[in-house]
Amino acid sequence: MLLIVVLITLYPDAASAASGELGDHRGLWSVLPPLLAIVLALLFRQVVPALFVGVWLGAWIVAGQDLEAVFSGLLAVLQVYVLNALSDSDHAAIILFSLMIGGMVGIISANGGMQGIVKRISHWANDARRAAITTWCMGLAIFFDDYANSLVVGNTMRPLTDRMRISRAKLAYIVDSTAAPVASIALITTWVGYEVGLIQDAIAGIEGFNEQAYLVFLNSIPYSFYPLLALFFVFLITVSGRDFGPMLDAETRVRLDPADQPGAASNAEHTDIENSIDAEHAHARNALIPIAVLIIAVMGGLWYTGVQALAGDAATLRNIVGASDSYKSLLWGSMLGVLSAVLVTLPGRLLSVEKTLKAWFSGIQNMLFAMIILLLAWSLGEITLQLGTANYLVELIGDWLPVQLLPSLVFVIAAATAFATGTSWGVMGILLPLALPMAWTMLDLQGMTEQQHWHIIYTATAAVLGGSVWGDHCSPISDTTIMSSMASHCDHIEHVRTQLPYALLVGVVAMLVAMIPVGYGLPWWLGLLSSAAVLFILLRWFGKPVVNYRP
Repeated sequence: MLLIVVLITLYPDAASAASGELGDHRGLWSVLPPLLAIVLALLFRQVVPALFVGVWLGAWIVAGQDLEAVFSGLLAVLQVYVLNALSDSDHAAIILFSLMIGGMVGIISANGGMQGIVKRISHWANDARRAAITTWCMGLAIFFDDYANSLVVGNTMRPLTDRMRISRAKLAYIVDSTAAPVASIALITTWVGYEVGLIQDAIAGIEGFNEQAYLVFLNSIPYSFYPLLALFFVFLITVSGRDFGPMLDAETRVRLDPADQPGAASNAEHTDIENSIDAEHAHARNALIPIAVLIIAVMGGLWYTGVQALAGDAATLRNIVGASDSYKSLLWGSMLGVLSAVLVTLPGRLLSVEKTLKAWFSGIQNMLFAMIILLLAWSLGEITLQLGTANYLVELIGDWLPVQLLPSLVFVIAAATAFATGTSWGVMGILLPLALPMAWTMLDLQGMTEQQHWHIIYTATAAVLGGSVWGDHCSPISDTTIMSSMASHCDHIEHVRTQLPYALLVGVVAMLVAMIPVGYGLPWWLGLLSSAAVLFILLRWFGKPVVNYRP
């Protein structure tokens, strides 16, 4: 409020509408709401208040930029912008889907399904290398939620990795570097609804944009260089048995003396995540059946709604998926996934009806905070659309910045913001509604072809998502980084210190070897293969082998 009063005093007419060659905007004031949200998030490391203030400032600019608008804009935050975001049927579908997925994860965590998956995979691990590979496989297996991944894999695999003389720091690194990367790019996760919702909001106001938000997300997955390369680099580390930097020191010391665990936290400092049923009755099918039902239902829904929409027209697979109703399919799949989790749990008496409902509600609760961020992000997106933020930004940088470099710039900004705030979701909420309209307008301004349009749009989408995960990995205040330390019983600073060189290496290689060349037209698969080859060479050059301990 103080900032708004100062702006009124100093620049009473500054926020009046202006018209440039790309359309109406409010000049410098067009970028102030999202910029203020980023600055406040960096300063206070709290995304929700930052987004709220950004929406409030934008509502003040729209309402007339006087003292009365200070209060009318404040009331409009909830009564106009958040309500509009919530009342949109597509937004409501994303919220329901996300909550239902969270509820399903809660049930299959409580009925022993996740524990059963871990138990099934871990039989193979009889030395240090195999134990590390098994932990990596577990990180991929529990793909549908990053929190569940960190807590379940860390707590379950820790006794095995301790026995095989793997450092707690290495366990925390494997857990952390498989949780968010796989959840951010897998087809059906607790992240998908949030990401698709942001993409939908970002493309809603783009004239001539004719692709569904879910398809944009699917097509952006091959361009998600950091998440894909982070998963690959963890695999390289585990298979080769090589390490460098602080991680090499930690691994070497533990191999020589299992009691010499650098940064290991005592049991008094952390609490294990206890399962609701006995380990003997934990079966992988308790989780695999609901997950399979969910995936099949979503894929079947896409097929059914696509065929219905085409009504006898050319029915290629791409046409069917392009004409499908992704929101309806996601809702169908999430509901059937929850029902199948209940049907797996109750007849086998794994949980009582009361405990099943509690597990479902607990999973929903884990998603509520993310939904608040999403609603405010949608609201800020509507504000930026009304203020013409994308138009103004393009007028500023469209003449001197090649659009091919825009994804890399967005990648760095997303990483820096996520590092400072410790949240990848908040950064996505702020940057996606800006990056995609800006990229589309710059493409038109610089005369790019239709094929180049989609190439850059997919890369820019992946740059926001991947950059957010990269910054989150490097940040000592990230929630998933903290949870990985907690579940692995590793000192948090030790985890950050040993993981940081690996995360920085992968991020820099992803940008220099993949993202920038792909922006200039290199096929995504060639950029991905080139980056993977560079990481392999660097690990062979700088990494030193650690003795493979076998009991």
